[in-house]
Amino acid sequence: MFKHNADWSLAPSLAPSALLRPDSTEKLSKVVSICNLHRRPIVVQGGMTGLAGGATPQSQEVAISLELMSGVEELDPVAMTLSALAGTPLQVLQEAALQHRLVLPLDLAARGSCSIGGNLSTNAGGTEVLRYGMARSLVLGLEVVLADGTIVNSMNKLVKNNSGYDLKQLFIGSEGTLGIISRVVLQLQPQFLATHTALCASNDYHSAIEVLNALKRGLGGGLTGFEVMWANYYRRALQVLPSITDPFRQQHPFYLLVEYKDNRAEESAEWFESQLYHQIESGFLVDALVAKSRQDAQMFWRIRDGISELLNSKGIVSNQDISLPIHLIEDFSKALLKKLAENYEGIDALFFGHIADNNLHAVVYADRADDAEDIERDIMELIGEFGGAITAEHGVGVLKKDYLSLSRNHAEIALMKTLKQAMDPANILNRGRVI
Repeated sequence: MFKHNADWSLAPSLAPSALLRPDSTEKLSKVVSICNLHRRPIVVQGGMTGLAGGATPQSQEVAISLELMSGVEELDPVAMTLSALAGTPLQVLQEAALQHRLVLPLDLAARGSCSIGGNLSTNAGGTEVLRYGMARSLVLGLEVVLADGTIVNSMNKLVKNNSGYDLKQLFIGSEGTLGIISRVVLQLQPQFLATHTALCASNDYHSAIEVLNALKRGLGGGLTGFEVMWANYYRRALQVLPSITDPFRQQHPFYLLVEYKDNRAEESAEWFESQLYHQIESGFLVDALVAKSRQDAQMFWRIRDGISELLNSKGIVSNQDISLPIHLIEDFSKALLKKLAENYEGIDALFFGHIADNNLHAVVYADRADDAEDIERDIMELIGEFGGAITAEHGVGVLKKDYLSLSRNHAEIALMKTLKQAMDPANILNRGRVI
């Protein structure tokens, strides 16, 4: 039962006062209505992979886990839609779609553990936002249980439906504070016949962005992935992945993981390689390794996904998933390193991210765990100074709510509070999260 005491964040672990595991929307509705009647606060739990403390119990909270509400209910290969229960792991949905030569274009390193309800409640992004957008862009319909137990069935399967308010948007990204997502309808996409992956190297951040913009023009909508890894992250990831050796002969300042999908097989492979070769000729890339097999591509992505192993390393005091203007990301990384090095001992910061969608991951190590709170504050304040967002994917949760005003103005926060009061007057749903 320990897994219900804390999510993947660094929020203090605490056992819930009770653990409830409904296996249907009707049972979920019943337990929520009972909690509301007795004013018992609820923490909603999915795959427990969040990094903002949103699923970690607070004092006297009842935990409602959706892990038993799992399974694909319907997959329509003609309409390309999938209906599922909210506790279904993301990887299960991906595999169900592939059986029909379709894909669910939402993917992240925690795919085997995270649940689709949690993905939607935090509006997850992942590695294919560049082409398909955030999680909310994949949602056609939802079923939601409100704070008083009312079931709102809005399991729409139509791409176009402007009949009144688009209610599902109230719950996507609201982190379970306005209602509990119980079932979902998702839009699938055709599976591409060919996927081309390359691990590239560049000498500076400016060159990496030049490559991004050039590939956007040259590859068009087929460019589905563009990941940038600073050298310090790349080397640390290889240290925790002993089965993988560095495929490059020498070290480089920046590493780019590029993925291109198309239906033209050999023709598209030649086009992909020609675009990379042009970037080498232009001087923006210094090397490029094109995957010649599925195993090669998996190895490249394994390095990028090494964060999963790094999170288990000792010494991490801050793990941030943030957004910044693309042209300021390198300036931010340098400013953060300088600021932390001036104030704390044993500082090491690892940077990587999707970049094309403004997303940067920053993992900070320090000698003293007691410095964690001050380091967190310094990072958040610097994000505000650079005009960024304090959270890109994992939500505000508990750990970042005190810094919300750095990314949202007074009027926006006031409207959030109005919605919360109207929809959860007893304040039982994920109390103390977001606002």
